[in-house]
Formats: sequence, C-alpha cells, structure tokens
Amino acid sequence: MDVISPEVKMQLTSNGVLSAAVYLGNFLLVTGRSSIGEPTGIAPDICRAIAERLGVKLVLVPCETQAEVVDCAASAKCGIALVGSDPARAERVTFTPAYVELEATYLVPANSNITEVSQVDEPGIRIASFYKSAYDLWLQRNLKHARLVHADSIEASNTLFVNERLNALAGLKTGLVSVAKDIPGSRILKGQFTGIQQAICTRKSNQEAIQFLTKCVEDFVGNGLVAKLIERYQVEGLSVAPIHQRG
Repeated sequence: MDVISPEVKMQLTSNGVLSAAVYLGNFLLVTGRSSIGEPTGIAPDICRAIAERLGVKLVLVPCETQAEVVDCAASAKCGIALVGSDPARAERVTFTPAYVELEATYLVPANSNITEVSQVDEPGIRIASFYKSAYDLWLQRNLKHARLVHADSIEASNTLFVNERLNALAGLKTGLVSVAKDIPGSRILKGQFTGIQQAICTRKSNQEAIQFLTKCVEDFVGNGLVAKLIERYQVEGLSVAPIHQRG
C-alpha cells in the first residue's frame, strides 16, 4: 500500500478523524440508517474505505441538501464530501473522477406525444425539476427551448408535474419508476438526457489530498469495490463510472 503523506492527512483529517458529508436525499447512494442512526449505503461505505486507507476513524455528517454537502467541503467542516460533480459546484470545491453514474431522464404524462428524450427540448415544453439538483444544473446549462419549472425538493417537483399538468418531469430513472406507479398512463422515456457523475470532493486548496482521493476512486473502481457495493445494496439505476473518464 502507498505511504500516505503527512500533507494528505493534515488536509483531510482532524485529531485522527475523517469527517465526511453525505447527501441523505440521494436514495441510490444512501439507502438507510444503522441501528445507531448512521447513514448506510454505497456512499457511506466509500467514505469508510477512504478512512481505512488513511488509518483514521470516520465520522459521517448527514446533510439534508446538496448545497449543504458542498458547503461542508468548501468550508473544511468536512475533509471530504460525496455529491454529484458539476461545473457550478466545482467553482467552490475540487472533484475526483466519478465512481458511479446515475441515469437521468424524463417522465411524461398519459397521452403525451413525446416518445424520445430529444423531443423534450422544444418550444412550449415545460419541465418540472428539483432546483439545483445535479440533473437540474445540467438542464439549466443545456436546454435550448424548453422551460424549467422549479420546485424545492424532489417530492415537490413530482407534485408540481401533476398539479400544473406539465409536459415532463425530470429526475433520476429509479425515482421516476416509483412516481410512475402513482400516475396512471405515465411513461418513462428510454435512454437518458445525461449521466450524473457521483464523485468525491474536497476543499480547493487540498491539492495533495485530491491526488490521494483520485487514486482511491481509481482503485475502488478497478478492484471491483464499487461494483460489489452496488450488488450488496441491490441498487438499480446506476452503474460503475466508465474507466475512460479517469485520466
């Protein structure tokens, strides 16, 4: 095993503890709670593997919003944070390559004429979306014609889609499967408008630490740990991030 430099430990830990922020709202990566109330799932286990490599204790910091997760890393309240990587967020923190990719697509109502993802970005189309989620940030940058109608949570965007009779609902594919069960005739479009890259981030000044964390991600993907965690938690709608995305 590679020797961990003092600079890496200094940047990521405090008093022999790695604090790691995780987003509770990502039901694919944080799937439950332990008997003592700690978050459980793929993201917490990735944090645990990093702490073990550092040879320190782990303290998980559960966050209710993705903005809070990013703030924890940017302010150095936490040594690391696990959240969807995005250029807007990368202005405040530095990301590793992705360790998993989540499929983001649309749900359309019954009798909709839309059959392909590419048909959603047209004039007059209104899309319900969870404001500043990773997929919403992507849509804000890339939509040319359709209009986003924002809500302050996933649940609120689902309600907005129904109550306002919008043309499409943006979301993670697995979540949309659950929503579709409660909306007769609704359909999930095949394919995806983007793959949300889930990664590890740390404070921008932590240059030595980001090299260490990048190596961790490469190893966890390469040695099959990420694939094993996906299988262990039986999560659908995400996949191990492609090797070619790491450089």
